[in-house]
Amino acid sequence: MNIDREDFRLPRRVYIYDCTLRDGEQTPGVALTVEEKVTIARQLEKLGVDIIEAGFPANSEGEMDAVRRISKEVSNSRVSGLSRVLKKDIDACLDCDVDLVHTFVSTSDVHLKYQMKKTREEIYSMAVEAVEYVKEHGVPCLFSAMDATRTEMSYLLEILKGAEKAGADIVNIPDTVGFMVPSSMRKFMGRIRDEIHVVLDVHCHNDYGLAVANTLAAVEAGADEVQVTVNGIGERAGNAALEPIVAALLTTYDVDVNIEPKYLTETSQLVERYTGVALSPCTPIVGRNAFAHESGIHVHGLIGKASTFEPIEPEDVGQKRRFVIGKLTGRHSVRVALDELGITEVPEESLLKITRRVKELAERNKLVSDVDLLSITEDVMQTKMFHPYVTLEELVVTTGLNIPPSATVKLKINGEEKIGQGTGVGPVDAAAKAIEEIVGPIANLRLQKFDLSALTGGTDALGAIRISVEDRQKNVFEASAVHEDIVVASVNAFVQALNKAMYAADKSK
Repeated sequence: MNIDREDFRLPRRVYIYDCTLRDGEQTPGVALTVEEKVTIARQLEKLGVDIIEAGFPANSEGEMDAVRRISKEVSNSRVSGLSRVLKKDIDACLDCDVDLVHTFVSTSDVHLKYQMKKTREEIYSMAVEAVEYVKEHGVPCLFSAMDATRTEMSYLLEILKGAEKAGADIVNIPDTVGFMVPSSMRKFMGRIRDEIHVVLDVHCHNDYGLAVANTLAAVEAGADEVQVTVNGIGERAGNAALEPIVAALLTTYDVDVNIEPKYLTETSQLVERYTGVALSPCTPIVGRNAFAHESGIHVHGLIGKASTFEPIEPEDVGQKRRFVIGKLTGRHSVRVALDELGITEVPEESLLKITRRVKELAERNKLVSDVDLLSITEDVMQTKMFHPYVTLEELVVTTGLNIPPSATVKLKINGEEKIGQGTGVGPVDAAAKAIEEIVGPIANLRLQKFDLSALTGGTDALGAIRISVEDRQKNVFEASAVHEDIVVASVNAFVQALNKAMYAADKSK
């Protein structure tokens, strides 16, 4: 490793302070119910987060209820409540029985002039009095100087020292508008580290896409604690993302954290589902493509040794390695894909022909599904290569205004025809329920991802469905299908995934 850590002031342990339930919920369009917040908090506890910022109790009765519930039900992580430097806000946090009160006030001149309309002296007094009030109630206190990175250093140090003297257990440096760059952040935090002796925290926003880099630069300068959100969600461009920061701290920096990294992807998917904020497939660590490989050169190297093109093992963060079939695919990827389908006896000459045909198909901007790969293979080999466990024989769907969507599905399972019926919230859900009636809850498979996209324009567009399902052993199976009717495409994808799972179960016997 060519990373020089000699002049870093790394702490031995970095504390993870998660703001998903407060700053993350400030993402435009996101509103979590109390039950959803409690469920996410329990997942964060399972992940190993040190401090969970449960919300801003003074904001509403619903928010207070959520913070109070989380404080009561979470025991292995500390629970924090946010407050302005106002006694009524602090009282609301105390009424929720939080483990830590996080009180904040603006300190930059632009905020003082246009937002707070107060002098530096007034702000200093408010900050110190708020910290003293929290400590008088016997509760640990975190003090934040909002817009700290645009605050004159002499005044910032004055107010931080005032908070420290008043009893603050943690002081936080927010980069409120994502203004910093890593080189400056490291110097900035180093200057503060020289003067402040309590736990030093950092909170970075992602306006310029530098929140993760700035957070890690702060750790290099001696910050003990980092404020993050799951998937980097938050207002405007979001916050520093928990997942890449944790991965970097554990590997690149070799610093201890309390996080169980194998739960990172699971946590990310939960938050994505509840917030409705979809992840880019290229999201580091937890994105769908984070450990996906299409290039033939990469796949060849990975088959030899995974670290050739992966910095960490995907299983370490709850992911799975995927070899994608596309126009950059090489024969190694095709062989892996065929092996997953149970086709292992393919001569090298035939494999090269299949690979060429796959690339030609992909270059026409066509999604290459398992069905496509099988069709090409059977054509090249001039024989039936794969005998599916399950085939779709018939599908009838009924839906309309004020009519519950219903579906009837006929499947052939190992040569025996079976019919199932189901109703659901939509036609795809109804068809899935009909399949479940035949094979059980999708043969104990849990749907992880369901993505729909249009390959062509117009009302007659081809719909492309990609799904990921997980079995009881945490094996993940992906399938895709294309059809003018998205319900047909969805059912075809379900059937493909079911065949893959049944093949894998047979193979492991």
